[in-house]
Amino acid sequence: MADLGGRRRRAFIGSFTAAGGPGIVVAVVDRASGALTLVGSVNGVPDPSYLALSPTGETLYAVSETTDGAVAAYRVTGDVPEQAGPPVPVGGSGPTHLSVFDGHVLTANYGSGSVTAVPVRADGSLARVASGVLRHTGSGPHTRRQQGPHAHHVQPDPSGRWAVSVDLGTDSVRVCALRDGAPVLHREHALRPGSGPRHLAFHPAGRHAYVVNELTPTVTVCRWDAADGSLKPLAEAALLPGAPAGDAYPSGLVVSPDGRFVWAATRGEDVLSVFAVEAQGEVLRLVGTVPCHGRWPRAVALADSGDFLYVANERSGDVTWFSLDPTTGLPRRAGSVEVPAASCVVLD
Repeated sequence: MADLGGRRRRAFIGSFTAAGGPGIVVAVVDRASGALTLVGSVNGVPDPSYLALSPTGETLYAVSETTDGAVAAYRVTGDVPEQAGPPVPVGGSGPTHLSVFDGHVLTANYGSGSVTAVPVRADGSLARVASGVLRHTGSGPHTRRQQGPHAHHVQPDPSGRWAVSVDLGTDSVRVCALRDGAPVLHREHALRPGSGPRHLAFHPAGRHAYVVNELTPTVTVCRWDAADGSLKPLAEAALLPGAPAGDAYPSGLVVSPDGRFVWAATRGEDVLSVFAVEAQGEVLRLVGTVPCHGRWPRAVALADSGDFLYVANERSGDVTWFSLDPTTGLPRRAGSVEVPAASCVVLD
């Protein structure tokens, strides 16, 4: 059985309870094979679609992706998470992503197009009220999906100085800081109109970021300057080797710990794309695509060793794991577990 500093290595899986999901699922991870063994679950808040761990790994935070959006904290010292206080309203609808930044949990609220900050107490639990909300403005050319802002992702930059949020509705990336507990806009950077940016990941060297676009199956390569909190789009790389056969909605992406590869998932096509990272992070070269062995891959996660990739397949209701070829980066299916309406995987 996997062990990490005297503890079992675990995975936490979010799901959509409105679609039959069990809530938050806990699995033990075998370090040698990457295999998941389900050990417990909790159904504390509706639609805990995205999760994030505290720096200590003892507290898990979950969005409640509902019209009246909220965030909740859980103690995860045992196999079954224990809720640490009531859910906290985020003052926005449909939170789809969250992260821990500067003593706060930040949520990206898709429905209302905003980012919310909720203070974290010394014991890891959450304050009862949010400390600030940054409301995005703007729109895009896609008549159905971009009538207004839709914040989809928020995370700290590698320096820990900035929070970076991705907005699908406004085709932009916003760089923020916290001031008196409230997210404050520092800069907004425009991406290609109609691209629909969804998710962002930084290269481990900290000088580049990759933005996966949902409305066009591409990844935008950006140069990142942490000194002044600026992002410069450089180029787009196609996720698919040809035109999509049908619907193609990219979702999540991850970067290998050594910075050599990027993996991204595309729903509809139900494939994983593998990129080789070249020119010190400024070029992504498509190596190939492989089936995700499920339907509607909503999120991907990478073991910190870089040996295994995990995919939450929402519509087939499973989490699949892959071993990764160290030379080509190509994934090979190794196994799966059933988790109805799976939406994300977080590894401790």
